[in-house]
Amino acid sequence: MVHFLLVFDHAKGELVSQEQFREAPRAADAYSAAEQKYRDEKDLEIVLVGADSIETIQITHGQYFSASPFASKYLSLT
Repeated sequence: MVHFLLVFDHAKGELVSQEQFREAPRAADAYSAAEQKYRDEKDLEIVLVGADSIETIQITHGQYFSASPFASKYLSLT
């Protein structure tokens, strides 16, 4: 399993950061650090999700990728 730390800016409607971790403890530490770093930023959402690949995350959590430079090819399908 791969863990992805996503930081989404709701005011801008875009993903502003994406990090990948193979070790759960490191992912959890990075999540805690991001929560502390952005605790006063009301428009930012910090999410830690796990899956087999970023492509899976882009499908299951597409709302974070639709207007992002990290956007998936799968989201353009209609």
